Amino acid sequence: MPQNEFIELRRKRYGYRFDYFERMRKKKAREGHRRASFAKKVHGLRAKLYHKKRYTEKVEMQKKIKMHEERKNKQKVLDSVPEGAVPAYLLDRENVSHAKILSQTIKQKRKEKAGKWNVPIPKVKPISDDEMFRVIRTGKRKKKQWKRMVTKATFVGDGFTRKPPKYERFIRPMALRFKKAHVVHPELKTTFYLDILRVKKNPSGPLYTSLGVVTKGTIIEVNVSDLGLVTPSGKVIWGKYAQVTNNPENDGVINAVLLV
Repeated sequence: MPQNEFIELRRKRYGYRFDYFERMRKKKAREGHRRASFAKKVHGLRAKLYHKKRYTEKVEMQKKIKMHEERKNKQKVLDSVPEGAVPAYLLDRENVSHAKILSQTIKQKRKEKAGKWNVPIPKVKPISDDEMFRVIRTGKRKKKQWKRMVTKATFVGDGFTRKPPKYERFIRPMALRFKKAHVVHPELKTTFYLDILRVKKNPSGPLYTSLGVVTKGTIIEVNVSDLGLVTPSGKVIWGKYAQVTNNPENDGVINAVLLV
């Protein structure tokens, strides 16, 4: 078992300390005072770096708030009285000012963009090529070293067919291929065993994304049609994104959190 998971294992078995949530609440409440005290005392180059960091954080927060705000520019003009006669084809229409109004799809895209990187694990340790691949030596003289075997968990679709060994550049072992994942719904507090549709993004690089490598922090798309989720318009949602929260090559399973 990885050394950083002993606390999680104990919490699963015995629960949290009786005062854990109260201590966390107080710690969060004191955070603002601690930051203010540090900002008053710090000076010199450290002060410049600290204030620059705080300024960046505040700018990001303001952008996020601005993106999530609903613009209500569509208003009925009740007090406007038309001068003269109104044409017949305008009698049934409501006088609506459409200044600066955005379509619903653009609003939705902005919301998605605003919350795009709000994931359970925002930062993960990058994985080097030496850790990801193992060199496979082929040929009579053992000088051909262009083949690589993937040492991490991978996902390949149902219609996947391996290339002939002579032309295969990257080898993905059968024992490390996964097609399903344990996905936790954060609002329902329930775990579902769902099919993986594709690997959306691997934080280590586009090469790993195209190979379907699944490591900690990877964004995968899972099939949620069995959960009965629907859009505001009533359409059934087939696929949703989830972020992998464990190291599948160590645990033998893929654990992920649904992004809602």
